[in-house]
Amino acid sequence: MNVTIVDYQSGNISSVINSFTEVAKGKISLEVTSDIKKIKSSDKIVLPGQGSFKSCVDSLKSINGLADSLKEFAIIKKKPLLGICVGLQMFADIGYEEAQTKGLGWISGKVSKIDNQNGKFKLPHIGWNEIELQKESKIFKDIKNKSHMYFVHSYEFIPEDKSVISATTDYSSKIICAVEKGNLFGTQFHPEKSDKNGLKIIDNFLRL
Repeated sequence: MNVTIVDYQSGNISSVINSFTEVAKGKISLEVTSDIKKIKSSDKIVLPGQGSFKSCVDSLKSINGLADSLKEFAIIKKKPLLGICVGLQMFADIGYEEAQTKGLGWISGKVSKIDNQNGKFKLPHIGWNEIELQKESKIFKDIKNKSHMYFVHSYEFIPEDKSVISATTDYSSKIICAVEKGNLFGTQFHPEKSDKNGLKIIDNFLRL
């Protein structure tokens, strides 16, 4: 099985690479690339993202053919794709960080700033927080409800169709922190920084 971690220069993804390498244990072919041919021939794709929504979308779209190839992979061929942090947010139609920016449009919705209740809650939301599972999800297999995951974000993805929400977390309000729609999976938290539970999520994705 070939798994590709898409490297489109969106910040430091070394912890994503390290954790996937640890879980794959050499049994799975793991590639870190933005090469279109390799992406098209992958069995699964991981789309990380660090920084702002706008900077990630701009970086991804600056690589000729990458957005189209990812769409073909995820939306037309319906192969498994995991978006992490801004990687998940880019599934949306539109985001409002820095400037109004069009997303990939895979799951209808928007990316908006967390309502921090006039400064009562610090942004970015950084650190460990409990997640509440909202539906049975393939990547949360054997993960207990109210497990703790590691977050770093100021914006959240709000999908129009609430049935895609697989987990939420409480921080100033109920924040959507994971989605699942068919072959599309996304986590707002960082599984690669979430200790054993995070590695279990990665393992579940690789075993799909």
